[in-house]
Amino acid sequence: MPTLKTERLEIRVSDDVVRVRQLTRALAIETGLGLVDQTKIITAASELARNALDYGGGGSVVMEVQEIPGRRALRLTFEDQGPGIADIEQALKDGFTSGKGMGLGLGGAKRLCNEFSIESKPGEGTKVMIARWK
Repeated sequence: MPTLKTERLEIRVSDDVVRVRQLTRALAIETGLGLVDQTKIITAASELARNALDYGGGGSVVMEVQEIPGRRALRLTFEDQGPGIADIEQALKDGFTSGKGMGLGLGGAKRLCNEFSIESKPGEGTKVMIARWK
């Protein structure tokens, strides 16, 4: 799938989460996503950026505007080198939290996107990809 544009942001401090939201909004508009779809991917991106910071000790996100004939997508890939997730299935369940949150983050991000994948190994970090299609 051809990539039309790529941006990368480091996630090291709380202000970086704000920058992730702002750039996600700009790229969602550029992708041609409607307001509801913009809101969904921005919300998911904010949650995943916060997770990378709070649970992964920081990380990065690669944002790509991609296109296949007649369709565009905004694809975001978050990575960290934190402690990883021991039980991904449990982590995706609503109400599960390893911190002080409400336990809606990963499962909520999954529901808000057209595509979602997660890879994680304890001691090696986590990689989460989300995408929203126009």
